[in-house]
Amino acid sequence: MRVVMKKKRSLLITGFEPFGGEEINPSWEAVSRLPNEINGYTLTKLRIPVVFGEAADVVLAKAEEVSPDVILCIGQAGGRAAITPELVAINLRHAKIPDNKGNVPKDEPILADGSVAYFSTLPARQMAEAISAAGVASQLSYSAGAYVCNDLFYTLLHRYQNTSIHVGFIHIPYATEQGKEPAMEMEDMIKGLTLAIENMEIKNENE
Repeated sequence: MRVVMKKKRSLLITGFEPFGGEEINPSWEAVSRLPNEINGYTLTKLRIPVVFGEAADVVLAKAEEVSPDVILCIGQAGGRAAITPELVAINLRHAKIPDNKGNVPKDEPILADGSVAYFSTLPARQMAEAISAAGVASQLSYSAGAYVCNDLFYTLLHRYQNTSIHVGFIHIPYATEQGKEPAMEMEDMIKGLTLAIENMEIKNENE
């Protein structure tokens, strides 16, 4: 009997450097502690800057190098109490605080000729439901904001529209060690992200 080997898949997963005076960013802390393989995906982990435009440039350059099947970006959303897969990215830059290079855009488009918005090409609702079902606080989010997280998410969705590369974004709360509320234990963040990866399957159009 001939054995058919499943093709290894590649996941480029990113987390941000600290910003806004914080000493850590839980997005990178959680990403860096994930296993190197989850659900048949080999993970490439990438720490990226909290800088408008530059964050996306760094991810796009890495994607050219590793040719991922999926790009999943993780960011911190202070004030949220749950892990929130994002459904939508909008064509807007607006900063309440400077990014890490001092940029403070106000109601600027990310791309002058870009679409108003793009939907995630990963099953955000399915991922949120799977995390929640396992006992970790999670819910679908309809807004990735207008800061660097949204800037990155939108740029990647624009770049990879109508390609085989799927793109998603997940926001996580403050980590308990940051001393802010609401917060989540790092172990729960890691568990939630692992569950998200295990439940991000996209059905083939021919199925």
